[in-house]
Amino acid sequence: MLDLLNADTYVSFTWNNEQQRFDRVKALNMSLDNLRAWDDYYRFIDPLTIPMMERRHPTIATQILCQSDLARTEFFNDFLAKDRMHWGVNVYVFFEGICTGDMRIWRQRNRGNFDASELEALRLVEPAFASAMARLKWNQKSVAQSAKQEPIIELLRRRTTLSPREAQVASLVLSGCPDKQIAKEMNVEFPTVRFHMSNVFKKLHVENRTQLAARVQGLYAETSQVH
Repeated sequence: MLDLLNADTYVSFTWNNEQQRFDRVKALNMSLDNLRAWDDYYRFIDPLTIPMMERRHPTIATQILCQSDLARTEFFNDFLAKDRMHWGVNVYVFFEGICTGDMRIWRQRNRGNFDASELEALRLVEPAFASAMARLKWNQKSVAQSAKQEPIIELLRRRTTLSPREAQVASLVLSGCPDKQIAKEMNVEFPTVRFHMSNVFKKLHVENRTQLAARVQGLYAETSQVH
């Protein structure tokens, strides 16, 4: 990414939605002390990160705050300037509406600001990065989720007409597993996953993953009332 964008500093975080904070950092050409300082203090006064995250597409820092205003902040002078980060661009990626992580790329002052052509290059890279972050998110929680899948599969088998394979696919979808990862987990081809998902939606009379989650929650509620 640094070569592609003629940049100097790269930082990437994963987003922990449960704790509402960034963690698991990877960085190039940035001091560890400065990274710790961001986590300990500067993230609370950072004027860029949250507004850039909310835009949900690659964003140049000066689209949020003009350079002259940024240069007057404590965040710029005591944090960014330490690693000669002057011009920045951020990419935040999402899976099922939830942020999974980001790329923060910075240039030294003499290289000049990023432009529209470089934003377009980031948009081309964004889907592959989003897919990688979704797989990472799944891998991080797959062990914990595996114990939760059996009750869901059992519920779907008892209360619906789903086949064992369809119930397994549905449970993996509800755990946040990306479709390509579902194929790996079940040792089937990607089109087979799509076929099972289509059957799940038809049999449960839902149109998307959100409605599927609501349907399963409804089944749990009905079961609780019966007991």
